[in-house]
Amino acid sequence: MFARMLAKAFTVGFKGKLLLIITIAFGASLATAMLNVSLDVGDKMNRELKTYGANLQVVPKMDALPAEIDGIDFNPLADRQFIEETELPKIKTIFWAYNIVAFTPYLEATATVADISHPVGVVGTWFNKRLDLPTGEQINTGITQLKTWWQVEGSWVNDEESGSAMVGAGLARQLGITPGQTLQVDVGAKGSAPSLPLKVSGVVSGGGTDDNKIYVPLSTLQQALGLSGKVGKVEVSALTTPENELARRAALNPETLSAKDYETWYCTAYVSAIAYQIEKALPGTEAKVIRQVAESEGIILNKIQLLMLILTVAALISSGLGISGLMTTKVLERSKEIGLMKALGAQGTAVLALFLTEAVISGILGGLLGYGTGLGFAYIIDRTVFDTTLSFKGLVLPLVLLLSVLLTLAGSYSAMRMVIRLHPAHVMRGGR
Repeated sequence: MFARMLAKAFTVGFKGKLLLIITIAFGASLATAMLNVSLDVGDKMNRELKTYGANLQVVPKMDALPAEIDGIDFNPLADRQFIEETELPKIKTIFWAYNIVAFTPYLEATATVADISHPVGVVGTWFNKRLDLPTGEQINTGITQLKTWWQVEGSWVNDEESGSAMVGAGLARQLGITPGQTLQVDVGAKGSAPSLPLKVSGVVSGGGTDDNKIYVPLSTLQQALGLSGKVGKVEVSALTTPENELARRAALNPETLSAKDYETWYCTAYVSAIAYQIEKALPGTEAKVIRQVAESEGIILNKIQLLMLILTVAALISSGLGISGLMTTKVLERSKEIGLMKALGAQGTAVLALFLTEAVISGILGGLLGYGTGLGFAYIIDRTVFDTTLSFKGLVLPLVLLLSVLLTLAGSYSAMRMVIRLHPAHVMRGGR
């Protein structure tokens, strides 16, 4: 009998039930989209933010104090410490190796160029270097992966082309240089240092002091300065987790952490943990966190996650209010049916169980409909915002179904109270 009455409830007044299911699906669809996106939004946002540069800088631990003016390092080479280029592949052997998006070394010097009265910065770096890792893998890394926002007129330099260079847009304008022309550069004091004839492969526009420098293959500048295998610093771009109180304590001194806290910190992709692991992989170096970049990433991620949470909660509240109104209306419409069941001897709990079962089934059907619709929304968000394909998460479906059922039950609360309080005699007399 219970099953027959339940089936009749879904066949009679089908339009009302359909409206209820659609209302549930509205909240479930947004919850599905937000859950699918938010479960890996950190990685997606991190990859987007990594297009704006490095968040770590590795320097020799005992290097002299920096003496940079307008982005040009004026430290005498004799007073500077260096990092061995052959050690750099070890960066990709740390615990969080797969979170290292890109890295590139720099060797900097000052140079004089005809028609320019002031010193010009010359930077030796990797452009798109093929590296053999200690693990046996091979990767490509360099400034092309690290500074993806740079706009290039012409072409990138090949790391094997010792006589080629890239010129910053600001310097190119001063010199009247265009791709294909040759530039004579004297590294160090004019007349007392190596002279490099460089063919300009491209002009780069990146903003700031980068636009006033000359970029050459690392080996070219190493050879000119007699610093074979040496680099001055390394910039690293890593996917990180926003820092919390534990990460900030560890950044001050990891040795003060308890064993449990240390393990949690070390095994979480905090920027301070990655910096610490790089220092261990490259003894004699110091990995400095570029705080402005790292903190901005954390702030942006937290705000996006908060926005997604607010949108989801708002949608669920709206659905809950709609469900409450629809369920109350259904109880009022079926008040005579409820009164008749009670008059014929049905217990209040049995009548309540009938309506609760209807609510649960409606919640499941609405959840399934909302899940399918929400996947479509998630696909659109992934494609338009992050330019990635949708990745299905098995955890989302049971979560959405549970959420839909709970939302339906919560929205049905006032209607269920009416079912319990309804007296058969009042209904028979036309009251409630």
